[in-house]
Amino acid sequence: MTPITVTTHLDAAPAEVWDHLRDIASHVEWMADAETIRFRTEQTTGEGTTFECDTKIGPIRLTDVMEITEWDPERTMGVRHTGVVTGAGRFALAPSARGGTSLTWTEELRFPWWLAGTLGERVGAPVLQRVWTGNLSRLKALVDTDA
Repeated sequence: MTPITVTTHLDAAPAEVWDHLRDIASHVEWMADAETIRFRTEQTTGEGTTFECDTKIGPIRLTDVMEITEWDPERTMGVRHTGVVTGAGRFALAPSARGGTSLTWTEELRFPWWLAGTLGERVGAPVLQRVWTGNLSRLKALVDTDA
């Protein structure tokens, strides 16, 4: 598993950034690879929330099954991937020394054999990093517009 990390600076305070992150259903608005989110639980926020996300990157389409494993408002949101792709991810927010928020997104994913397993993870890492950097840019634009 190759960890993938992307970071951005947002002008908004952590509370404002968290307002966007905590709304899991709205992630499709800024995540280019997320097409649809369907909750599997009645709850839609907090630890224990589970959902399916129809994901598309290039010609690859799959349903990512996720569970929120960490929920510390204005600080962290962690997720476990339990579908075709397995692993864990985490958003970490921190007040920035220059004002605003530093947001770091880290994922460690394991690909199935039919996505080339370990080789697919290594080859896919730079692609996913580019996609997720774009996702954070779109989130930044949304948050900064609302602020």
